[in-house]
Amino acid sequence: MFATGHVDTFARDNLPPQSDWPEFRFTLPELNYPERLNCVTELLDRWVELGKGDEPCLITPTETLTYAALQERVNRIANVLTHDLGMVTGNRVLLRSPNNAMMAAAWFAVIKAGGIAVATMPLLRARELVYPITKAQISLALCDARIGEDLEKAKAQCEGLKRIAYWGSDRVDDLTKLMTQPGYERFAAANTASDDVCLIAFTSGTTGEPKGTMHFHRDILATCDSFGKHVLRPVASDRFIGSAPLAFTFGLGGHLLFPMRVGASTILIERASPDEFFAAVTTYRATITFTAPTAYRAILPKIASLDVSSLRKGVSAGETLPKATFEAWEKATGIRLLDGLGSTEMFHIFVCSPEEEARAGATGRVVPGYEARVVDEKGREVPPGTIGRLAVRGPTGCRYLADPRQRKYVEDGWNLPGDTYMMDEEGYFHYQARSDDMIISAGYNIAGPEVEAALLTHPAVAECGVVGAPDPDRGMVVKAYVILRPDRVGDAALTKALQDYAKEQIAPFKYPRAIEYVTELPKTPTGKLQRFELRRMAAAAAGQKLAS
Repeated sequence: MFATGHVDTFARDNLPPQSDWPEFRFTLPELNYPERLNCVTELLDRWVELGKGDEPCLITPTETLTYAALQERVNRIANVLTHDLGMVTGNRVLLRSPNNAMMAAAWFAVIKAGGIAVATMPLLRARELVYPITKAQISLALCDARIGEDLEKAKAQCEGLKRIAYWGSDRVDDLTKLMTQPGYERFAAANTASDDVCLIAFTSGTTGEPKGTMHFHRDILATCDSFGKHVLRPVASDRFIGSAPLAFTFGLGGHLLFPMRVGASTILIERASPDEFFAAVTTYRATITFTAPTAYRAILPKIASLDVSSLRKGVSAGETLPKATFEAWEKATGIRLLDGLGSTEMFHIFVCSPEEEARAGATGRVVPGYEARVVDEKGREVPPGTIGRLAVRGPTGCRYLADPRQRKYVEDGWNLPGDTYMMDEEGYFHYQARSDDMIISAGYNIAGPEVEAALLTHPAVAECGVVGAPDPDRGMVVKAYVILRPDRVGDAALTKALQDYAKEQIAPFKYPRAIEYVTELPKTPTGKLQRFELRRMAAAAAGQKLAS
């Protein structure tokens, strides 16, 4: 590792032992970064230096910032951090806000000043905020005053959190007031190493207690120079829009990193339901969308009434993209969605194909700069057409913050994201399930997401989640939790119809032997289905049935 630029070495001290790291590969020339690197210089400052300061950068319903205007705001916040709030390089700074220009500027300011950004989902409550504050030993937070209540409650439970600086308040020490001090418009980026930690992103908790993933300055650029450059291929005239919070690495890439790496602009909206999201696409003439499959699917019935003619690309991630949604979106818009597989541990997308190579039902090929293969339980590569565990390595990879689960995620230098895949003869990866989502019923291996994808093509089904439910005879049975469309009634007749339909779409042994109709599904703040919670519900229901 290079000489750190951090005074506070907590992050470097709490990296896993290097023997537990994945093997990092820098196979593309653009991935070989200099020893000294501050990623904000590359993403923001260089565009002003190149004379593009007047180009639009952030577009919001309340303000539009050029690259030069954003640079000045970032510099002012960085000066407040270092001169007024006592931040030193290497300090972790918690960020809490909806997606807006101040949140984006605060993220860049923390990193430009040599700090480590720890962004949190705006929907998290006090008890959920205590964990990252404690785990990352955070002493300072920047927060939108509108959502400060839960952070104040968390602060009362965390002795280490000493200071919260708010913006949008009427306090005399409001961040925006501190930013107006003379000379604060200039700030020299901290002299950080390319392998200094600049971001700790906590996983969304789909499998239990969140894990803090640690990413370097070089990682921020590497995702832009691999997936961004070779698969997404944006241009400076693009306007990006996404639905995920900036605290989610999928949202961070789609909102800020990919557009700003090429000098493009991004549209930030605080509320992003499918209706609000696609209304903003129309209003601001977005060209590239980043959202989940559920959003694309939800808007399809209304797409004919919307003007989405400005769109030229769409990225889908967070959950596997069902073949039916891919085909329906292409039929409605002419756009072939990019199905991206990424993880917080890997920072962003590492399996995805550009639109001309995309195939319905397949995630895609490995992103240039990465290697991926399918392995058995002993880590041995299996032949094409064989189902097994996905293994990946490249310029980014898993480094957990002081967490023994590092050894579970990384084996023999390969990252194991926890996905079950099959790779075909042409190198396309076909999603089967999360490794813990495989349902073993009467000796059959059944992928829950495959059953979900089949049910989602039925006109009565709006959303669904499929897990294994304990069964005394079969070990497990396939159970579907289904949200119906408004005009449908979940009765015995519909249950049989859905079961028969599933048998027509997939192998009959995979059909859901149990169907429960619900009004909502458990999800993370980023919209990911929490199948572990569905499994808990299914186990509890089975226990009650046996007890009766």
